[in-house]
Amino acid sequence: MEHRNLGRSGLRVSRMALGTMGWGRETDVDEAASQLLAFVDAGGSLVDTADVYCEGESERILGGLLGDVVPRDQVVLATKAVARRGDGPFGGGASRGALLSALEGSLRRLSVDHVDLWQLHAWDSSVPLEETLAAVDTAVASGKVRYFGVSNYTGWQLGTAAALQRAQPGRTPVVASQVEYSLLERGIEREVAGAAAHHGVGLLPWAPLGRGVLTGKYRNSTPADSRGASAHFAPYVEQHRTERAARIVQAVVTAADGLGTSPLAVALAWVRDRPGVVAPVVGARDTAQLTGSLAAEDVELPPAIRAALDDVSAPEFGYPERHLG
Repeated sequence: MEHRNLGRSGLRVSRMALGTMGWGRETDVDEAASQLLAFVDAGGSLVDTADVYCEGESERILGGLLGDVVPRDQVVLATKAVARRGDGPFGGGASRGALLSALEGSLRRLSVDHVDLWQLHAWDSSVPLEETLAAVDTAVASGKVRYFGVSNYTGWQLGTAAALQRAQPGRTPVVASQVEYSLLERGIEREVAGAAAHHGVGLLPWAPLGRGVLTGKYRNSTPADSRGASAHFAPYVEQHRTERAARIVQAVVTAADGLGTSPLAVALAWVRDRPGVVAPVVGARDTAQLTGSLAAEDVELPPAIRAALDDVSAPEFGYPERHLG
């Protein structure tokens, strides 16, 4: 698998990341082990999790596999700290105490002494950004974090955080922004992608398959074993089951037929090679699904097909992004 630098940093990661959001709910330990081994055997390195995935079970499962199934040094280990508010003296969120406590919890569940990429899961407007970023610097200085990223930040939020970190020598730069990005969700192209490019931040798209809709499996019905049929994930999928989405999916299916590959591979190749993208984060229920995603590594979209997909999925631009730049 091809590798790329993560933003303007020296960290190189596989151009596909293995997501673990379903580990502990849809995917048990044995299947998770099979996925991790298949991913690393294919040349993958970046594995992404979060402290809130399945109430921490995703991190526990992944931590139990490192060293036993694959060597720790073959994995670029990424996790996220949630910014959800809660009870207690620190109140959760992105306060210094909450973040450093969350990091300790992640390290304990992952059974490691450091993570390679630590990401703030969301913006927390109730905490001064300077406090949040100072906690990140402390985590890096302690040796428990190697690189720092954010997730689900808007363009101005990303730009503000990145500018503050680069304003003073010795601060930890933002090198990654994990955001939803696919043929069905191109909103980040309005401002987030531009802010990321300006500040040297690499994009890590989550839901690169449009929450599964771009695979084409929902065109006629809802498969009984799909996330769309799950009480937990149905609202997550339904957001992208629209008339506009149906037109885009049909274009993806047509392109796949012409190239002799799968709609999944076409959709994944499209987002993988967008400007600024480092590695789409791909989750899978089982190893068979993951194998389909890994097959996209060999797919390169011809310019004509890429242009057609760009056109059918083009987001609406208005003032000011349409008139500036």
